[in-house]
Amino acid sequence: MPTPARPAPRQFEVIRKSSVTPNMLRLTLGGDGMNTFPDDQPSAYVKLMFDHPGQEKPVRRTYTIRAQRETEIDIDFVLHEDGGPASSWAINCQPGDKITIGGLGPKKLVDDAADWVLIVGDMTALPAMSVNLEQLPQTARGYAIIEVLSEADIQPLRKPEHITIHWVINPRPGKNSNALLNVVTALDWPEGKPSIWAACEFTGMQKLRHHFRNERAIDKREMYISSYWKLGANEETHKSLKRNDAEREEAA
Repeated sequence: MPTPARPAPRQFEVIRKSSVTPNMLRLTLGGDGMNTFPDDQPSAYVKLMFDHPGQEKPVRRTYTIRAQRETEIDIDFVLHEDGGPASSWAINCQPGDKITIGGLGPKKLVDDAADWVLIVGDMTALPAMSVNLEQLPQTARGYAIIEVLSEADIQPLRKPEHITIHWVINPRPGKNSNALLNVVTALDWPEGKPSIWAACEFTGMQKLRHHFRNERAIDKREMYISSYWKLGANEETHKSLKRNDAEREEAA
């Protein structure tokens, strides 16, 4: 069976901007791109495309759809000190500006049929974690461990009553790669089979994965774990590192 053709990139327009927390900015996008945009895509990812001087192909940056309504979507941006192409554009854009978006990528959701759930990630994964928490049934139980840059970046999240959130303050993300792991290892591990969802910086992800597989003997089918970025690397370099890392894991 032939592989389905990728949809053509869509043109979106900036509708409005709002500050979620001091280090997270929300852009609401709409316009012609919504005419062919599928319904119900929160937690799926898209590729924001930026022209770069001297390059024939645009620079692409991956972002999660935080929310979707009939004529618009929300995308949240962590405001990085290094001012990469996506966060710089988000800071400087104005309503009416245009952006080309490729995708969609598949949703990655925790298995709500598991005995309990564990959701772990840093601010780059917070939009996806937020959607996961919102979509869990009210009977779900477990933990969410969320790393943010400061106490001011803690935001209210909709979640089931029996999901406990642990906020981890780490003003230097990536440089303390044990920040999330330390909280995970200190958890009171419930009985039953968990469903684990984790996404963060590359080195932190590797440490979490080792803990889940080697210390907790979690079957890979019960776990989604990914790195969303790598300290000191752009997205192109990070993508190559992820591919090599996945190949080593598959061969192990």
